[in-house]
Amino acid sequence: MGFLKKFFTNVFPDQPMAHATAGFQRLSPDELEAHLGVARYGDFELSDAVRPSYTLEVVPSAGYRHDVYRDEENGANVPVLMASVTKDRVMELFVSLIENLGEVVDVVLETSHGNGSHGHTDLYREYIDMPILQSTLWDFEDLLVNDGCTGIAVLNPGIPQEVQLDEHKLLIVYGKDLKPYEKVLTAGRVPCREDMRFITEAEHVHSTCERYVQEFEELKLRLGMDGYR
Repeated sequence: MGFLKKFFTNVFPDQPMAHATAGFQRLSPDELEAHLGVARYGDFELSDAVRPSYTLEVVPSAGYRHDVYRDEENGANVPVLMASVTKDRVMELFVSLIENLGEVVDVVLETSHGNGSHGHTDLYREYIDMPILQSTLWDFEDLLVNDGCTGIAVLNPGIPQEVQLDEHKLLIVYGKDLKPYEKVLTAGRVPCREDMRFITEAEHVHSTCERYVQEFEELKLRLGMDGYR
């Protein structure tokens, strides 16, 4: 069962683990290990960060759709693009998307390492040059793509727009005038599918390991967030 230890970190952050993973708990060890070992669904390959439900209510696939985020504090509806791409395209497209944010940006690191079902910790860094950030992202590609307890957001408050690579390895863009970001996805051959569903919309499990916990600490240091937790 050593293979399985990195899974079952947290599923939905606002739900107790016992409830969220109920479907997985009914499986035999062999069924469970076989399911968690599947990463490829047709032409789509999941990263190591997450696995879908055993019954595959949502079959992982590539595409993007338009959505709306309701900002209750300001009473505003914020346009959103949500995208899912195969494992080997995640970092490439994320780095391309954030180029639309400008030459100097802010960065938020999100971690749920050790938090269980108690939510996330957000670490903030202001004013980092885009080329430095992009170089750092590539250096930590394995962590950012394959750790189910690490997420990152890049934003420009002056626009304001934000590009997020979340713990499920979905690409999410918030803000008005998202056409430049849509062009990046289209150029990257990511199809627009307004009826698509994402792995977050059904039961799923996250994956992490001690090595990623250590690499997250190294990334904090590189981004000048080493004094925070």
